[in-house]
Amino acid sequence: MIVGGATPSTKQIQNYENGNISWITPKDLSCFKDRYIDRGERNITELGLKSCSTRLIPKNSILFSSRAPIGYIAIANKELCTNQGFKSIVPNENIDYLFLYYLLKYNKSNIENIGSGTTFKEVSATVMKHFEVKIPKSKNEQRKIASILDLIDNKIELNNKINNNLEQQLCAIFKELFSEYIDSLTESSTTLGDLVTSIDNRGKTPPLSSEPTNYPIIDVRALSGTSRIVDYNNCTKYVLEETYNSWFRSGHPKPYDILISTVGSLAEMKIYLGNIGCIAQNVVGFRSKGISPLYIYQYLNYIKNDLVSYNIGSVQPSIKVTHIVKHPIYVPSEEKLNSFDIIARAMTEEIYSNSKEIEKLKLLRDTLLPKLMSGEIDVSDIEF
Repeated sequence: MIVGGATPSTKQIQNYENGNISWITPKDLSCFKDRYIDRGERNITELGLKSCSTRLIPKNSILFSSRAPIGYIAIANKELCTNQGFKSIVPNENIDYLFLYYLLKYNKSNIENIGSGTTFKEVSATVMKHFEVKIPKSKNEQRKIASILDLIDNKIELNNKINNNLEQQLCAIFKELFSEYIDSLTESSTTLGDLVTSIDNRGKTPPLSSEPTNYPIIDVRALSGTSRIVDYNNCTKYVLEETYNSWFRSGHPKPYDILISTVGSLAEMKIYLGNIGCIAQNVVGFRSKGISPLYIYQYLNYIKNDLVSYNIGSVQPSIKVTHIVKHPIYVPSEEKLNSFDIIARAMTEEIYSNSKEIEKLKLLRDTLLPKLMSGEIDVSDIEF
């Protein structure tokens, strides 16, 4: 069964205030890394549910975003409902829900290709209902296929949880050590500009490659999310090697540079590790001078709201680097800095290592997915 969704009137506060019914929108899945979802950014009330055509779908239903964009996929971890941006599938007794999840991931591009619309593509419930797929008749075979992919995704999700925990620990350690001094700082002889140099490639847009290359452009989308590591999966623009070597006047980021967005979604930031990528026009890099880059990164995260307040854009939010670098910075004793850097560096390296393993596991999963779904890999001898 395919179930749509709807949005209760936002003008009626009683549709949302103190609501306890999980209500999911495509935005909730835009940075969602797990498979199972419990709730979104907002809940709705019983009044909100009854006020519109959204419907509760049972646990283990598959959420599939049908517009803006097509193809966000998640599994309902409890009874919940969605807005109109989904065509959710409630599996019947003949299909394993986890197999259905991977089946939709396998067919995501094909479904997207049959979407229609002038402003943005959308797939209707009728199109979804008549989309043909190949499904093993045996539910046991479905479960065998899903179990192989499930093992990989379990490890990916475990690594993500470990990384999230490490990020939270680092925030707590930084706050415990330094927040009292930062919060009470009224003036300082030291500014951010005294502690960093800028890598700034703003200016003309470089000529882009029509195909992905080894030189992705790191823009604000790659800086979104809670992890401190650049998410190259969100890079959508690339340049050729010749452009990479000649176009960017300030050069390229180096390990432990801090990348921060200056246009659009402001003050999104990451630590650059590795050796790939070039900085987009809406991103500036900060390279520390004689001070722990991890202290500077954590500091800038801690004062993110202050950085956002430098916004000068009327139509599109933007902040000037010349304003940011004048921000006063509390500098602790060398002993405290070194102690924090030792802890933060070890934890950051673990986060980076886990992130690299995640990418390898994703590649393995995405390689196996079409082979398992097409029957190229025989699962009959697998014990389940």
